[in-house]
Amino acid sequence: MATPQSDPSLSPLRTVAVVGLGTMGTGIAEVLAKAGREVIGIDVSEAQAAGSLAALEASTARAVARGRLTEQERADVLARIRTGTDLTAAAEADLVIEVVPESYDIKHQIFRELDGIVRPETILATGTNALSVTRLAADSARPERVLGLHFFNPAPAMKLVEVVSSVLTAPSAVAAVTDLAVELGKEPVAVGDRPGFVADGLLFGYLNQAAAMYEAKYASREDIDAAMRLGCGLPMGPLALLDLIGVDTARTVLEAMYAESRDRLHAPAPILKQLSEAGLTGRKSGRGFYTYEAPGSATVVRDALTPLDGAALTPGRPVRSVGVAGSGTMASGIAEVFAKAGYEVVLAARSEEKAQAAKARIGKSLDRSVGRGRMTAEAAARTLDLITPAGSYDAFSDVDLAVEAVAEDLEVKRQLFATLDKVCKPGAVLATTTSSLPVVACARATSRPQDVIGMHFFNPAPAMKLVEVVRTVLTAADVHATVREVCATVRKHAVDCGDRAGFIVNALLFPYLNNAIKMVEEHYASLDDIDAAMKLGGGYPMGPFELLDVVGLDVSLAIEKVLHREFRDPGLAPAPLLEHLVAAGCLGRKTGRGFREYARR
Repeated sequence: MATPQSDPSLSPLRTVAVVGLGTMGTGIAEVLAKAGREVIGIDVSEAQAAGSLAALEASTARAVARGRLTEQERADVLARIRTGTDLTAAAEADLVIEVVPESYDIKHQIFRELDGIVRPETILATGTNALSVTRLAADSARPERVLGLHFFNPAPAMKLVEVVSSVLTAPSAVAAVTDLAVELGKEPVAVGDRPGFVADGLLFGYLNQAAAMYEAKYASREDIDAAMRLGCGLPMGPLALLDLIGVDTARTVLEAMYAESRDRLHAPAPILKQLSEAGLTGRKSGRGFYTYEAPGSATVVRDALTPLDGAALTPGRPVRSVGVAGSGTMASGIAEVFAKAGYEVVLAARSEEKAQAAKARIGKSLDRSVGRGRMTAEAAARTLDLITPAGSYDAFSDVDLAVEAVAEDLEVKRQLFATLDKVCKPGAVLATTTSSLPVVACARATSRPQDVIGMHFFNPAPAMKLVEVVRTVLTAADVHATVREVCATVRKHAVDCGDRAGFIVNALLFPYLNNAIKMVEEHYASLDDIDAAMKLGGGYPMGPFELLDVVGLDVSLAIEKVLHREFRDPGLAPAPLLEHLVAAGCLGRKTGRGFREYARR
């Protein structure tokens, strides 16, 4: 990677002071120096300033080892950085970026001192993600030159930069900083001044709900984190991410968000206060939701809450054959999963034709796997031979496990479970794949509610590793053990949760999606900026509006309604814009129009 030298074509912001040389400040300094800027690093602590320089030397050495910098380029980068403890060194800066602790008192003091040091035209940027940029600007002697410049951690790797303007900020200052962000190789998103801005505004509400879910003992920390990684493709689970960000930092951001929104979803979960005040702030202290090898370490070590490996106390029931009820994409995908693992599968639908069509769909899926080199033609043929299509649920008379994957309609499912109760042998496990309906309602439609459990697969079932295992208050321990054992056999990651709306994934995912819609309704940010912010700033595989259009707006609305009805929280009420689009028949990709328009196939 070539590193620009000082170049007259660069934007006017040639010399940049970074005040606060923690992890974020050091990362920003590295980004600036690699892009040819002269960098003045300032910290009140001599040890911190020296540590920052050592970190930069180590980071650039790694870049050389990986072939991303030459030795000469590394020398040039380091030559452009000088550090110290005196704020007056910022006098020659064209731009000052402060990344000190999230405290109005500390930030106000720095801005007041800078007012007496820097030139009139110098731009002052705050790296806050929780405090009001307007309030900081109003206290400055140059409010029109104050704005927010929010990088994401780690700054060298993350592409997003939120450029935050207040009502006082001069457009010329915004333009200069936006141009700089582009020259740094970042993707700037222009946002207004409100706590959390776009990315953290959506992220921290989700993290807060995950903390509250854990605090309520609904699911273990490991299962919550695994569910969101495997079910949504996120790079980290929410509780591990809270530990990385800092539990105290998250609490500060949420307090600021709640002060503005008064939305209960932003009111910090009490566990965040408890951990913060106990000094258990996450990785930096060596303990937060998890316990780490040492302060600052990323290595999780076993503690009293770590589950024991293979600690099933109850043996499961033997399962040799599986019945799958349904003929849609989910049913055929689940049947394929079981057959690939060597189970004999009965695939039953309302008619022989539908069952045959579902088996044919599995055949095509297996052919694609063969074409991609993932399995041999012989293995595909053996897998398909294990699937017997049937036009009646009477064919389930001898299965050990019956899995329903029919329409997400409670009355349809209840009728099916009443049928399964009649046709399945005593001791057969009966499972529903519902994503949002009460499992216990399916169980009560039978004379054996102790044998009923939830097995929520994710779409597409052959590819997605997660299964939410949902126990009701009536589910027998050996039924739960059976499903856990089966999940291991079909190479799925099982997570345990109780029978309440949304389980783990949808209960955390859909309020986040709903809040993204509210941001658009309030004209705070555009669809494109919000999607870009979450992909670039949060590492999400899809932005919220891309995901909503893929899932289907009608499906999303139905889940939002179920969550709102169950938890009675006003913040979970579906956004009116979502309801309007569904009423207009704009359901996403499947109709050619949702939040965006799509070319008809």
